[in-house]
Amino acid sequence: MPRIAMLSIVLCSLTVELASGCSQEFSPEPSAPLSAGGQAMSATAGLSGALRAGAGGAESRAGSSPADGRSGGAGRPSGTAGQGGATAGRADGDAGGSARAGVGGDANTATAGQSGAGGAAAHGGAPLQPEHGAWLGLYYGAGSIAATASKLGRTPLLHLTYYAWTDDWSRGSQSDLDAGRIPLVNWEPFDTALDDIIAGDYDALIAERAADAKRLAKPFFLDWGAEMNGDWSPWGGAQNGQSADKYVQAYRHIHDLFVKGGATNVVWLWCPNVTDEPAQSWNAALNYYPGDTYVDWTCVDGYNWGSTNGGAWQSFEQVFERIYPKLAGKNKPIMIGEMASTELGGDKAQWIDGVIPSLKAKFPSIRGVVWFDIDKETDWRISSSSGAEQAFVRMANDAYFNP
Repeated sequence: MPRIAMLSIVLCSLTVELASGCSQEFSPEPSAPLSAGGQAMSATAGLSGALRAGAGGAESRAGSSPADGRSGGAGRPSGTAGQGGATAGRADGDAGGSARAGVGGDANTATAGQSGAGGAAAHGGAPLQPEHGAWLGLYYGAGSIAATASKLGRTPLLHLTYYAWTDDWSRGSQSDLDAGRIPLVNWEPFDTALDDIIAGDYDALIAERAADAKRLAKPFFLDWGAEMNGDWSPWGGAQNGQSADKYVQAYRHIHDLFVKGGATNVVWLWCPNVTDEPAQSWNAALNYYPGDTYVDWTCVDGYNWGSTNGGAWQSFEQVFERIYPKLAGKNKPIMIGEMASTELGGDKAQWIDGVIPSLKAKFPSIRGVVWFDIDKETDWRISSSSGAEQAFVRMANDAYFNP
């Protein structure tokens, strides 16, 4: 697999009201400050209130497909998040909680015109999940929330954004909450040694983030240190002694401090890459699993790289069929934290049309999927072609993604 290059994204500056749209471009500077803006408009698909993008930032990373065509990690730009929902009702950070979590409501009531999020018997009563079907989400790298909503005819419920280790989530997250979206906060500890996290050197920072999360009050998804089984991730075993031990210790340490700080509204994702890079026994995805009491949803990032880098086209089902049984064995809802398809080597519209049938027939435990909408390592965009855009609009408006 080619060496992974670190990138960063430069987004437009944040206004006080977070109301102006902007375009996004990559910069070769690995530590460029980041912020994001979004455009206000009336909400669609039962969401109420203005749609405003939040602000924040993170280092980004790029991935590429292995030579055999399996899915490698894709690059991650930066942005913000926010969310609406109910407290998970977990005093000790376990995956239990309330019988129902309403998006934008309390533990028993769904408000903001959205369907209730069931924490039902399936998947051990995990918090914040749809009662049926799956939630759709986006990383908005190719356009503002408002422009994308206009194109799709609805606003996807999940909003993926990226934050660096020291970034403040609260402003962008609150913006999403106010708009009735559920934030998926991707927290990436670039330039931060796991040993220092484990030793407590960052406990004050972690406690501050926990306090910020608690003040949001409503549940949101937190994905710390994703794609740890990819050798492009500094927090993974490839860069920490060819062992998953430090990652697991750091994850648990952060989680425990959040629970201690009362941030029980955080819904914890654990999100490996779809393939282990390198494919060594010490780097197997499940080696990094922190334990059932530390994870609410399992998660996976995976892409169809098609013929890029000498790879082979994979259907949606083929991308995820190997890791799905491993994740489903944890009896928790599953999120696809990042996914997309290239146009190179096959029919992207057909690929998109195959997503929902595969979810229904093969992957029933996948309860949320997030599209990485950007032209980066290859053209992942919804609108990379008219056929792809039309297929995505069909998919986004299917009842399965509107539970």
